[in-house]
Amino acid sequence: MSVSDQERDEIEKSSAPLIEHLIELRRRLIWSLGGFFIAFLVCFFFAKRLFNLLVVPFKWATQWAGLDPHKVELIYTAPQEFFFTQVKLAMFGGMVIAFPLIATQIYKFIAPGLYKNERSAFLPFLIASPILFLMGASLVYFFFTPMVMWFFLAMQQVGTNDQVQISLLPKVSEYLSLIMTLIFSFGLVFQLPVVTSLLTRVGLLSSQALAEKRKWAIVIAFVVAAVLTPPDPMSQIGLALPTIVLYEVAIFASRLIERGQERDRLAREARESGETVAEKTPDASSTQAPG
Repeated sequence: MSVSDQERDEIEKSSAPLIEHLIELRRRLIWSLGGFFIAFLVCFFFAKRLFNLLVVPFKWATQWAGLDPHKVELIYTAPQEFFFTQVKLAMFGGMVIAFPLIATQIYKFIAPGLYKNERSAFLPFLIASPILFLMGASLVYFFFTPMVMWFFLAMQQVGTNDQVQISLLPKVSEYLSLIMTLIFSFGLVFQLPVVTSLLTRVGLLSSQALAEKRKWAIVIAFVVAAVLTPPDPMSQIGLALPTIVLYEVAIFASRLIERGQERDRLAREARESGETVAEKTPDASSTQAPG
C-alpha cells in the first residue's frame, strides 16, 4: 500500500457525520467555558489580593525614585470603579489560568483531523505557547512595569514658592489597564517564534525570507510597540528590543526546522531508493545454475 493510500485510509477512519462534529464542538466549548468560569470565580474571590500583588512593581518604582514605598496610594473616582476593576482583573486572570485547558480542548477537537506526524509536530508548539506568554508576562512584572512607573514618577513636581505640588495618584482602573496592556503586548510578541515556526513547518515561510526582511521587521517592531504600549519611550523601546531579539530567535528556529525537514527528506529518498534497488535485484536462489 502506498503512502497516499495509508493517508486516505487514516482520513476515512477519522471522518464523522456533521452532527457528531457539532456534538464534539459543543462538549469542548462547555469544558472551555466551564474552566474559564471557575477560574473567574476564584480570581474574583482573591481580586483584592491579586490587585495588591500587581501594585508591587509600583512600590519598587517608588523605591527607585527615592520615595517611601509604604505610602503608595491609588484612588478611584466613581463608586463602581473599583468593583468593575476587580471584575476586569478576574476575567483577565481567569483567561490566563484557563488558557491551558482551552488550548487542550482546541487541540483535542482538531487532532482527529490531523495526520499522526502533524499531531506530533503541533503538540510542542501547544506547550511552548503558554510558556513563552509567561516569560513575557514575567518580564513585564519584574522589569518593565517598575521601569515605566519610575519614568512617570520622575515627572512629579515638588511644591515650592514658584511651583505647585504635582503628585502622581493613579486610578485603580487606569493602573490595571496599563498592566494588562503591557502583559498582553509582551505575551503576544513572545509568540513570534511559535507563529514563524508553524509557518515554516507548513512551507509558508522560510528562514531565508525572514533574514531578507530583517530591516523591515525592525521598523515594524517599533511601529507595533508604539501602537500597543503607552505613549512613553521607555515602554516602546522596551517592547521593540525584545521583539527584534525574538525575530532573530525565529530565524534560528526556522533554520533548525528546515534542516530537520531536509534530513527527513534525504532519509526518505534513501529508503525509497533502497526499496527500489531491492525490488530490481533478482533472488539469489533464482540465479543458481540447475543441478
